[in-house]
Amino acid sequence: MPRHLAVWLLGLLLLSTPALALEMGIVTGNPEGTYYQIGVDIRKLVSRYDINLNVRPSAGSIANVHSIYKEPGVQLGIVQSDVLAFIQQVSDNQELKPIAQKTKMVFPLYNEEVHLLALSDIKQFADLEGKTVAVGPENSGTYMTASFLFHLSEIKPKQLRTIGGREAIEALKKGQIDAMFYVAGHPIALLQQSVSTDDKLHLVPITHKSLTEFYPTSQIPAGTYGWQAEDIETIAVKAVLISFDYKGENCGNVGLLAKILAENLDWLQQNGHPKWKTVDFGNSLKKWEQYGCVRQALASGARISSGTKADDPILEALRKQLGK
Repeated sequence: MPRHLAVWLLGLLLLSTPALALEMGIVTGNPEGTYYQIGVDIRKLVSRYDINLNVRPSAGSIANVHSIYKEPGVQLGIVQSDVLAFIQQVSDNQELKPIAQKTKMVFPLYNEEVHLLALSDIKQFADLEGKTVAVGPENSGTYMTASFLFHLSEIKPKQLRTIGGREAIEALKKGQIDAMFYVAGHPIALLQQSVSTDDKLHLVPITHKSLTEFYPTSQIPAGTYGWQAEDIETIAVKAVLISFDYKGENCGNVGLLAKILAENLDWLQQNGHPKWKTVDFGNSLKKWEQYGCVRQALASGARISSGTKADDPILEALRKQLGK
């Protein structure tokens, strides 16, 4: 083959070879929880724009704050707003504190309801006094929230078990524990699939005054789970999509992904988890600093709904309590 023809064919081959997809990662939570499903929804969306988003399960919010700083290939994570506030304002963890200070919000997401699943004799939050309660694995958002709830309410269980998910549900069914916490946006697939009417378990309302002063109230509507006949009043935390304040390549990549999300929220609301229907990216939390790279990307033409600034009541209460 003449050399000039070989060069021409090589050039044609290079022109016809598709560009490699951008590789990114997001840390979420338990594969049966809402964080993971939200991550999967984002992956489906951005794959249409040649971004391969690796959705990684994790132990939960505290682990995710650490992962976006240290774990290679992870630019994004989902955390509970109270967990990040707790690290920033209260925690004595000297490794996480400086990381949390440079952890930035990409977007606020949705409210996560505190699910308190219990045996029939537990009627209200105060009934957990002297009981054995599962509070989720250490480093999970559920663990931090549950621990903080007991601190605020001064309710003292007999024992806190650091188990969660299916393990906690099975222990509850066997009467080895009296109640379990699970913090996630409803509906939770695990509670839909692993609990039935025959188990004689129920969701406990959380209306304790010391808790509703810190947390916004919410409701789990009747029928959210097949075995749940009544509306349940509870409290909620905000799920937040975060990144670390890196410059350079991370900046551009996260900004690009954020712009895609902002321009396609309607697609997520139509095709993703029901919680997307409650998301308004424009309704940012006033005390949370949005990643500068996201602001820059959105200013370049992303279509985003206009919303009002809203205080994060948990962060505000922590600041007030600590005089900050």
